[in-house]
Amino acid sequence: MMRRKIKTNAGFIALMSTVIISVILLLIAVNLSQTSFFGRFNILDAELKEKSSALAEACADTALLKLVNNPSYFPPAGGESVSVDGNDCIIESVSLSIPKIINVQTDYKNYITKFKIEVDPSDDMAVVSWEEI
Repeated sequence: MMRRKIKTNAGFIALMSTVIISVILLLIAVNLSQTSFFGRFNILDAELKEKSSALAEACADTALLKLVNNPSYFPPAGGESVSVDGNDCIIESVSLSIPKIINVQTDYKNYITKFKIEVDPSDDMAVVSWEEI
């Protein structure tokens, strides 16, 4: 009588396939969870920078208003602190030259925004340029 050899590798292959597929699925799940975790912080960074920028814009508008009310307005040395909705920003400088250049800065929860605004006093304080530096 002939005896047939029974393949003993069939169970091993099935077990290894299951382990490999499980590891791949686990890696995909970990990667997706990390992506969403770090994505949340990116959204928070963008929101805080947006608030910092809005605060600096409010400070720049305040400086423009002061300049309209008093064309010879010049902030004190070290800048003038302006409170906007409980947060502070600084009007750093206003140039004496024409066109006038206004520099403002804000630090909102360690997110710093600086603006340089150039206005023409001979044209009703028309804004010539407004840029973040």
